[in-house]
Amino acid sequence: MNFWLAALLTLVAGIDSMLAADLPQNRAPTHANVSYGPHVRNVVDFWKAEGAGPRPLLVYIHGGAWWTSDKSQKGPAIQPFLDKGISFAAINYRLTPDHPLPAPVHDAARAIQFLRTKAAAWNVDTRRIALTGPSAGACTSMWLLLHDDLADPKAIDPVLRESTRVCAAAVSVGQTSIDPKVIEGWLGPNVLKHSMIPLAVGEKTIEDALKNYDKHHALYVEFSPINHVDSHDPPLFMTCSSEMDLPCRDSSHGIHHPVYGVKLKEKSDKVGHECHLVIPGSSKSERYSDANDFLMAKLLAK
Repeated sequence: MNFWLAALLTLVAGIDSMLAADLPQNRAPTHANVSYGPHVRNVVDFWKAEGAGPRPLLVYIHGGAWWTSDKSQKGPAIQPFLDKGISFAAINYRLTPDHPLPAPVHDAARAIQFLRTKAAAWNVDTRRIALTGPSAGACTSMWLLLHDDLADPKAIDPVLRESTRVCAAAVSVGQTSIDPKVIEGWLGPNVLKHSMIPLAVGEKTIEDALKNYDKHHALYVEFSPINHVDSHDPPLFMTCSSEMDLPCRDSSHGIHHPVYGVKLKEKSDKVGHECHLVIPGSSKSERYSDANDFLMAKLLAK
């Protein structure tokens, strides 16, 4: 069974649920709460894997609708990756609505750039960095995977000169669009009851977000991963729930609906992008048994 399907996460702050397996408690990070940026939440934990030469790295980006939770949230089991010689990192980032988009996503991008600056000290193979995460962490992971490189070779800050590109991502119950007018058409009106959509752009309610839609439209377009897919993007593995019924029953069902995966898979197939979609009872990968299998294949590829 895919690690994201191992257990159903409890409702996060009354609105958010997602699938995942426990982070191990029996191994402390090699480096804990290392600052990667100026904000108090710009911190990363790093578990160093043993092995000959620089090691691949899997980075976990937590969920929580971009407005709650942290890197201690349940995620994939780390030890299987460490046993294969794959290092692991988990990051925190600024939260909405106090820090609306682009803050949460650009923080994650900076974390990837920072990890590249630690390549020598932490023995990281910068060619083999992959992402994983649930819900909003999945949305962020997909955005980074599919977006053009944010590296600025002329930046004064050396971190910002590093690449944000990664080699793969495996995500669970993620949003491939956050545009309210797009996702209402996909899923029905109940999806708009989820606070992720207005809080992402600093609005308190969906009514305010829609009233000011023209103001926020560029952000909704930019931070919807589906808008960045092309044939040159690295491979993606998406795991969704089996709850395909439409329209969505409530906000939690809507914000984690399998339709997000279906829509991205359709676009990926159209443009020739490698994309694997697992929906129990509806869709499976012909090449990989689960997300672990996919990630290890991509991270350990020669």
